[in-house]
Amino acid sequence: MADKKKPTPKLDELEKGPWPSFVKEMKLSAETNVAAQDLLGILERSYDEKIGHWKHGGIVGVKGYGGGIIGRYNDIPQDFPEIAEFHTIRVNQPPGWFYSSDALRTLCDIWEKHGSGLTNMHGSTGDIIFLGTKTTELEPIFSKLTEAGFDLGGSGSDMRTPSACCGMARCEWACYDTLAAVYNITMTYQDELHRPAFPYKFKIKMAGCPNDCVASIARADMSIIGTWRDSIQVDKDQVTAYASGPNRDIARDIVGKCPSKCMGWDGKNLTIDDSNCVRCMHCINAMPKALAPGKDRGATILVGSKAPIIEGALLSSVLIPFIKIEPPYDDIKELIQAMWELWGENGKNRERIGEFIQRIGLGNFLEQIGLEPVPEMVSQPRTNPYVFYDIKKG
Repeated sequence: MADKKKPTPKLDELEKGPWPSFVKEMKLSAETNVAAQDLLGILERSYDEKIGHWKHGGIVGVKGYGGGIIGRYNDIPQDFPEIAEFHTIRVNQPPGWFYSSDALRTLCDIWEKHGSGLTNMHGSTGDIIFLGTKTTELEPIFSKLTEAGFDLGGSGSDMRTPSACCGMARCEWACYDTLAAVYNITMTYQDELHRPAFPYKFKIKMAGCPNDCVASIARADMSIIGTWRDSIQVDKDQVTAYASGPNRDIARDIVGKCPSKCMGWDGKNLTIDDSNCVRCMHCINAMPKALAPGKDRGATILVGSKAPIIEGALLSSVLIPFIKIEPPYDDIKELIQAMWELWGENGKNRERIGEFIQRIGLGNFLEQIGLEPVPEMVSQPRTNPYVFYDIKKG
């Protein structure tokens, strides 16, 4: 292999300091991969010229699929021919991101042979990300991935690859089986995942408890967050043990930090007004042996979050305060279909469902999908003196 290494003084600066650097990993790949060498060169050029040299061009993919491949081209291919095409491949990750070492080796072997060798574990949707390959390598990569039991993820205006936290596999706070649910949803909606037909992207993320370790409330068009609807479980002996520990102050650290002020501590007894608990998990996280989620468990379904691309950033809003999450998940699937039909028929191009709800109004949205409004949908009472009633005739 011809040595195409060139000086990269600006990139070298990013290797300095105590933190891991992506530049170091790129340089390791560049020792054996000419595409990675050109990638270093074009990035250094971008830092010098203060301009990006990548363009999102054209439709590229594999036979039968409309999603999963993101076309990438640089605008100076005469200078960097090895990355004239540098397509990104999204691979559907295992539920909860559980891998065997053999599976990881298989993925890396495929990618080192057919691509740049650079990966992103994982993308914001959750996928395994293969960074950089040529159009002629797409079908061979897809063939090898399917032989190994992997499928492509979502891209474009489709249902993006559903993702979930590790759930009951490793977390004692999980209120439903996130891994079973995300697998079922993924297998049910294969057509929507691989063949873009929506106004824009639609992400489903599943968190087993209100800690929301997949950050679904900020990044998912539909968040399914585990919760409970009975009382927090309290082990009084463990509360006493916690209170007697060094540098521990329940009144200050637990009760004082409760956002809804639903807890009390008289020095011996901890009281909780569960009717005012907002399931923030602070007290449970702070005293995991003393407190636990209630036994009547399910999930809250929220809709509408997104990053600030077209309009401003949005957080998800409550759609269903509590629902049991049990196979075959028919209630959830009926809700998904109702939302897709309304949004798909009336949504504008590149309009996320949260923006669509803002445009038509939550009341109209609920009426069209067949849901009744509930108090949990209101973030705070109205602060103006005008009150409107929907008087139904007949």
